[in-house]
Amino acid sequence: MAEVECMHRHPRAEDLRIGLICWAGTYLTFETYKNTITATAKCLGRKQTWELLVSNEHDAQAVVRVKSLQGLYLLCEPDGSVCYGRPRTSHHGCFLLRFHRNGKWTFQCIISGRYLESDGEYVFCHSRVLSAYHMWTPRPALHVHVTLFSPMYHSYARADHTVGRIWVDASIPCLEECGFLLHFQDGCYHLETSTHHFLSRLDQLVSQPSSQTAFHLQVRPGGIVALCDGEGGTVYPQGSHQLLGLGSSPRRGEEWFILHHFPTWVSLRVKTRRFISVMCDGDVCTASECLTPMSLFQFECDSDNLTLQLRSANGYYLAQRQHRTVLADGHPLESETFFQVHWNCGKIILQSSNGRFLGITPNGLLMASSTIPGPNEELGIRFANRSFLVLRGRYGYVGSSSDHDLMQCNMDQPDYIQLLPCRQGIYHFQAQGGSFWSITSFGTFRPWGKFALNFCIELQGSNLLTVLAPNGFYIRGDRSGTLLADSEEITKECIWEF
Repeated sequence: MAEVECMHRHPRAEDLRIGLICWAGTYLTFETYKNTITATAKCLGRKQTWELLVSNEHDAQAVVRVKSLQGLYLLCEPDGSVCYGRPRTSHHGCFLLRFHRNGKWTFQCIISGRYLESDGEYVFCHSRVLSAYHMWTPRPALHVHVTLFSPMYHSYARADHTVGRIWVDASIPCLEECGFLLHFQDGCYHLETSTHHFLSRLDQLVSQPSSQTAFHLQVRPGGIVALCDGEGGTVYPQGSHQLLGLGSSPRRGEEWFILHHFPTWVSLRVKTRRFISVMCDGDVCTASECLTPMSLFQFECDSDNLTLQLRSANGYYLAQRQHRTVLADGHPLESETFFQVHWNCGKIILQSSNGRFLGITPNGLLMASSTIPGPNEELGIRFANRSFLVLRGRYGYVGSSSDHDLMQCNMDQPDYIQLLPCRQGIYHFQAQGGSFWSITSFGTFRPWGKFALNFCIELQGSNLLTVLAPNGFYIRGDRSGTLLADSEEITKECIWEF
């Protein structure tokens, strides 16, 4: 289990990216066509997303470079202008980043001593006297469906809806209760559970967001965050049972959590409707008709070549061993743990490194023995730790808007899509109001249909998927902001982060 914790404790590069909001409420933006840096955008997109490269960090400050997703750096020139490019010297593009108690950041140019600021449109470094105009609010740019990992307790936060509390006691985030939606609104954050309740300042879970569920977010480079009430209170695990609550006297470091993208755990079923499970000795077989913790597997997929690794709750990976037997005793770098994925109408076929396909033997064992896939090699796959999806594409989140009667794909705040399983790989999409997604003759979507339609989900990466709509086309995000189902092939616009 120590290996599992260690692997989860280190965020991926995309989990460390941020947006920077100036005093006017707009984002620091990389303008490729203007060859400038501005602060006019009102939403967090790719051009508003930055990576911090830290060279030296202390409790209240760090020396950093600010890098865009295009690979160029934020640079302060001698005349006080700000542009982007590549540093010419060892200190060019370096800023002293200071963390303030109100959760805001300031960037001071190492060379000139001037502060990064904006007038709500242009960005520059003119003043050496600190003021409110130099304050920037960091916003994590990772997908809003997250886990909260406590490095002090080596545990994940878990919502317990039977008592309306959140505990920090889960060793592996394989349960839906370990996932949270981190909503950003009016400069504050609202932490929503998997049953769509919200953490309040009274430590209770409540059904609606309000001023009592609004928290300030202290952010540090490295994906480390803390929730505060702005009045001296901080959210941290308390008591012997590690109840997550608001207090004023955490031990040093107790209030910090590492944000991760919520991982994907799935169950696998064979044609006899039994679940593939791991036994205590590492054997993998179809042992049960009921879903158990040992029937859950983390779906770790390389989106470039669709090689898949399946990690069991015992901390080991499925691996193809001698005599073509598959055992749950693999380690992450072993070639025997990598499988090629083939999709067939919502079901998957797995091919081992020796070219053979995984299937079930008459005695129920999982083996890589078949040279040609058949019904025994088709595995039904279903989400095991999420009953809803939040989709983010190239232009933003999928959601509804009072300004449009069609579903949009460029929203700053998402709607969640409730998943109603129909068959393996097939789901009904239910909107937040309880109605169903409907599709028009133009391939657009409305969230108030009366009848459930079939959507086929295919996983394209660890947290990436495509959706085949009822009209037989893939759903894509259009540059205009409209969600469409009109693509015969899988393009970049058809890939959704969830």
